[in-house]
Amino acid sequence: MGRRADSGIRTAVHADVPANTVVFSTAFGSNITDVDGNRYVDLAAGFGAMLLGHRHPTHERVMSLQTERLSQALGDVYPSDAKIALCERLSALAAPVLGGKGAQCILGLSGSDAITAALKTAVLATGRSGVIAFEGAYHGLSYGPLSACGLRSSYRVPFAGAENRNVSFASYPVSPEQVTASLRAIEEQLQTGFVGAVLYEPILGRGGCVVPPEGFGAALGELVHAHGALLIADEIWTGLGRSGSMFLSAEQECSADLLCLGKGLGGGLPISACLGSPALMSHWSQEDEVVHTSTFSGSPLAAAGAISCLDVLSRQKLVDRSARIGAWLMDQLQALAEEFPVIREVRGRGLMIGLDLGSASATRLMQSLLVRGYLTTTGGGGREVLIVTPPLVIDESQLEGWLDALRFSLVQFSS
Repeated sequence: MGRRADSGIRTAVHADVPANTVVFSTAFGSNITDVDGNRYVDLAAGFGAMLLGHRHPTHERVMSLQTERLSQALGDVYPSDAKIALCERLSALAAPVLGGKGAQCILGLSGSDAITAALKTAVLATGRSGVIAFEGAYHGLSYGPLSACGLRSSYRVPFAGAENRNVSFASYPVSPEQVTASLRAIEEQLQTGFVGAVLYEPILGRGGCVVPPEGFGAALGELVHAHGALLIADEIWTGLGRSGSMFLSAEQECSADLLCLGKGLGGGLPISACLGSPALMSHWSQEDEVVHTSTFSGSPLAAAGAISCLDVLSRQKLVDRSARIGAWLMDQLQALAEEFPVIREVRGRGLMIGLDLGSASATRLMQSLLVRGYLTTTGGGGREVLIVTPPLVIDESQLEGWLDALRFSLVQFSS
């Protein structure tokens, strides 16, 4: 047996198991077991998607009940009661963010699907196909969002012939000094008159948990609206408590026109949403039928899972918990960074944290933590950032165990 991973659960790991051979088998709470019987503390949570952890009792109960009632309806032709209930719930939740006059939503299967729906909405509303995205940004890899993927050009190059050629990239500011230059570059593109949408992550997620300077979101919103374009807030990763806020874009006062949710929305089931004001969404009403849908979009099972997830987030006050525990964890990591200079920067918010190792690859550190029973991921264009996105329900003792393992790994990493 390996070192103690949490209270009451020990972690058995093979020291010679490389990361790419791990095959998951079962999971519960913040622990995952692989097919070899090794148990891990999950600090990745399905790339941040498992907000409630694995097999949350309330969520499991709702899924079981919904399976007994209805698993599939007929999309937008004859929807299920669960789908209608979810749309109403999301509308009430997002209305204050989108101007307070209600909200309408388009449900999808993934975050990428939500971004596609938002980009389509922007074209319908503005008549412009141009898009501004940010360097280091990631909005999914389906054809719509692919052109706006600033994380790595290698994701786009093989499909360059099919890309939206009216996409430009601006630098994502990491310091107050960079804000002016970034906004100036964005304004130059907006002045061309071709741009209909600007895609914005309130925290650059896969780009390395980069937090923009205070006031940038608000200034960006004002600039975008001054030129008649729409601001799309990609809250697929940051939203629903992951960043310590229900909607971080609202806290940043960026006045988003469209709000995209995904990842954790379904509590582990594939579902996403693109939300906008009724006035904005009315542009989908055309003389000839124009829709954005798919067979399993808003399925009863996924919709019930999303409602359950929102209920648990509210009842257990997990958004506030994320902010509180995240602040404590950031303090602990800052102390480690002072002790180990290999950590160039600790950044993030809530339970969405990145350890920037600069020119050093974070993959080695990730693998060192893996053999000690802790699952993490990497981010940044060069995979130089260790990413930590545990379930919002994770026990503090598990995080304390990880900090011990991290210290041990850093000693080896720095030698």
